Amino acid sequence: MINLNRDHGGPFFDDGASVPGFLLAAAEERPEHVVLRSGTDELTYAGLRDAVDRAASGLIAHGAVKGDRIALMLGHHLEHVIMFFAVMRVGAVLVPINVALKGPSLVYQLTHSAPGLVVADEGFADVLREPLAEARAAGAAARVIWRAEGAVPADGAILRDVLAGDPVGLPQLATMSYAPTDLRIILYTSGTTGLPKGVQMSDRMVQSSALSSIWLADITPGSVLHFWDPIYHVFGAEVLVLSLMVPVTLHMVPRFSASKFWSEVKDAGATHVHFVGGVLQLLLRQPDSALDRTHGARIAWGGGCVPDVWRAFEDRFGTAIREGYGMTETSSFSTINSEEVFGSIGRAVDYFEVEIRTEDGRAAAPGTRGEICVRGLEPGVVTSGYYNNPEATERTLVDGWLLTGDIGVMDANGFISYKGRKKDSLRRRGENISAFEVERVINDHPEVAESALIGVKNEFGDEDLKLFVRRTEGSTLSGKALLDWCVDVMPKFQIPRLVRFVDNFQKTPTQRIQKQHLSTALDDADFDAEAG
Repeated sequence: MINLNRDHGGPFFDDGASVPGFLLAAAEERPEHVVLRSGTDELTYAGLRDAVDRAASGLIAHGAVKGDRIALMLGHHLEHVIMFFAVMRVGAVLVPINVALKGPSLVYQLTHSAPGLVVADEGFADVLREPLAEARAAGAAARVIWRAEGAVPADGAILRDVLAGDPVGLPQLATMSYAPTDLRIILYTSGTTGLPKGVQMSDRMVQSSALSSIWLADITPGSVLHFWDPIYHVFGAEVLVLSLMVPVTLHMVPRFSASKFWSEVKDAGATHVHFVGGVLQLLLRQPDSALDRTHGARIAWGGGCVPDVWRAFEDRFGTAIREGYGMTETSSFSTINSEEVFGSIGRAVDYFEVEIRTEDGRAAAPGTRGEICVRGLEPGVVTSGYYNNPEATERTLVDGWLLTGDIGVMDANGFISYKGRKKDSLRRRGENISAFEVERVINDHPEVAESALIGVKNEFGDEDLKLFVRRTEGSTLSGKALLDWCVDVMPKFQIPRLVRFVDNFQKTPTQRIQKQHLSTALDDADFDAEAG
């Protein structure tokens, strides 16, 4: 096992430890501990191990081999959990597929990863038909196992048969060995500006993602976690793995629901809740309720909590915010703020070194903006690169450091404040403008639900600011009224020229707006300040 105790100073990882090994050890040491609840169903450690072994043996019978890629496009249910661990138990490589994908995005991921097997809910049969055909035409085997009750496409097997197991695979499982360098997951990051990249996550990286969450959230034996996080995202993966490292119980719900959230938490007896992106804002927008202070959760941990939301959330719900920062490429969290320093993404996790660098590549002085750069202090905690993408790997991994593309400021005590994406920095009439900072101010307007700022080329070849806004329900806010409001709260050079109102934004699983889908046209705005 790995060392969960931060006080011993490291090293924290054991070369004999592995995620499949955690499951086997947990089932041996605490067979009757309930690790998962979903509705009226429960799985103990022993029950989970047995279900995973049956499924793994079934996968072997369907041709799965160590090192093979297996894509999962499944909803948030117990069978997904079982298959998540079964793929690892076989020694295969998991390719999680976002269930919202369709069309070219889905074609790209299936073609690029070229899985031997695809396991999917039958509800995605129509969405998958053409992408599967294109992936096969490009050389992928892509044999399908459908989670279905009735008839399925003729080329598919049925998941319930796989879950029932097949004795043919048992001898292979009995002799299976695992190493921390084994590739466990290829997780495609949902890009906000371009094509997704397949982050290669080793077994050690998956362990690391779980360990940093345990430290950040102060997760201890007996904790109960409200588990809504998509398993196709690194946040969902780390929650599943940490549940094998510490005897906790995951209370699984089908999806995130802002209106049901606190009642689910209370019914589960949850001590911890997990957040990403705009989740906290969505909860704050719910009507006041008696549950606001009686839900029982003591810690909310995750990433993406801006200072204005931080105080409002703690004051209203009485739940402590534990903020962290990282990327899939750095095992999820590379900084954690377990000390609850307001507004900070924290300090470097014990087995990482984090540095702020100026544009000339030198370490920035305390209080100076620069790019957040990360390197591992123990082997294997940073990705080895992007799957089948050496160009992107070369740009991101430089001299042992991972260049995040994010901007931050570090104080004299090592605490970092997040300042937005480097690529989301705009230049207008000689002034550098952070889209992150403009959006923070705009989102404070009482009739703005969320916003996104991009730069667009104007008639003179310069860059103007175009703001996309989703208004609060029932709002009739005009573009002119919004920009008039901006005059008193931001510098003139930050005030957008163009405003376009939208009903919804296309987003990543962490609720980050995908700006590559926003129109860069000058003539489709609802308001143009230069036209009056």
